Amino acid sequence: MRSRFLVTYDVADPKRLRQVFKVMKGFGTWLQLSVFSCDLTEMTLVMMKAELAKVINAAEDGVLIVDVGPSDGRGMTSFECLGRATLPPEKGPRIV
Repeated sequence: MRSRFLVTYDVADPKRLRQVFKVMKGFGTWLQLSVFSCDLTEMTLVMMKAELAKVINAAEDGVLIVDVGPSDGRGMTSFECLGRATLPPEKGPRIV
């Protein structure tokens, strides 16, 4: 079963920031600046965390991962956008 996660990050170094963005593009949908929506299984969540851990400096950078619920349940309706619309994440499997 997939759950929807909101992932946001604050990375101090521009090089690491670009690397984190590239990692996240493989796991989710870019919503705005340093914010992604990701529909992940338990295994892909572990893989994403491992890839991010390779890139960030834990003393200087931070990644916040929020589980908003099952992709087919509450997770599907948990995002609301005011102002410029953000496209909802694509439903279905993602090739990482």
